[in-house]
Order: sequence, then C-alpha cells, then structure tokens
Amino acid sequence: MAKITFVNEKKTIDVEPGSNLRKVALENGIPLYWGPHKIFNCMGFGQCGSCKVLITKGEANVSQPGLWERFRILAGPLLFFWRLGNEKTLRLSCQCRVNGDVEVETTPSGNWHGERFWG
Repeated sequence: MAKITFVNEKKTIDVEPGSNLRKVALENGIPLYWGPHKIFNCMGFGQCGSCKVLITKGEANVSQPGLWERFRILAGPLLFFWRLGNEKTLRLSCQCRVNGDVEVETTPSGNWHGERFWG
C-alpha cells in the first residue's frame, strides 16, 4: 500500500499503487478546486489545469508527467505563475498516478509577483 499525505488537510490515506491522485482526493473529501473551478472543470481529462497540486515529498513515487500534462502546464497562461519555482513538483492531479508514499499540497498559491522568478 502507498500513502498519500495531504499537507494542508493534515490527512493521510492508504491507496493501492497506481491510484489516480485526483480520484483518491475527491473520494476522500479533499478539496482540489477553488472558486468557479468547483463546478467548471474538465472532470479529470487534463484540459483545464485547475486540479494542480505540488508534490512536496516523494516525487519519485508518482508517475512521470506525460506529453499532454507537460504541454498543459507549459502552455497554460495562468499556470505559469504556479510553475515558477515548482517546475519539477507541479502536477495535474488528474494525470498523476501514485506508486509510493507522497506528500501533496493541494490548491497551491501562485507566484503572482515573481519572487521565485530571478533566483
């Protein structure tokens, strides 16, 4: 069994290896979406980018980002502000499979003023 620890919610969940992070979070009442994205989202198809999370520990224990996920994170005009300083740990939970123990920060804050842009 793998363990997912949701840092903001202070909740740990045991899951089968290969479980989808978004599905596990929603099944256990973990809020992934904010504002209008609670209603208007792509339902896990990797199109909107609103289910973004940060993998704070155990990056090696999640699936590698696929081509579509990498494109979505790079091409999303607003996702740029979340990607700054989190290039390796920002993931779309709907595209992420958990294979071992991880810690996840849900609804991360964006880097709107570029503090992490220059260094």
